[in-house]
Amino acid sequence: MSTTTSRIGQINLVMIPSTDQDRSIEFYVNALGFEKRTDIPFGGSYRWVEVYPPSGTTGIALAPPREGDEPTPLQTGISLTTDDIDATHAHLKSSGVDVDAEVSRMGDPVPPMFWFRDPDGHTLMVAEQT
Repeated sequence: MSTTTSRIGQINLVMIPSTDQDRSIEFYVNALGFEKRTDIPFGGSYRWVEVYPPSGTTGIALAPPREGDEPTPLQTGISLTTDDIDATHAHLKSSGVDVDAEVSRMGDPVPPMFWFRDPDGHTLMVAEQT
């Protein structure tokens, strides 16, 4: 085993393929309350877009799919936090977000949580963190 330590310090971005970046921006900014921190052209006809939770340091890149790829909905593995799971669930549901019907409550030590789908059908989770 190597005695050298990794120089990796944190997770900066996770990428989610977006078939319509404007629609994705609207969803992540208006429905979820994220901030759009980057939106720049690159590689000719592409855009690089990053959205972040307001106090977050890890963002989501709403990346265009590679040419010729048709993205399929992903189980992203992304977990977001809230301090009030019931209020967040109710807000997203009333905003028309595709959320689970109910908050899942498995008991300690698992926090209350629910899943939701973005406009491309990618699944993300929200868990209560007190």
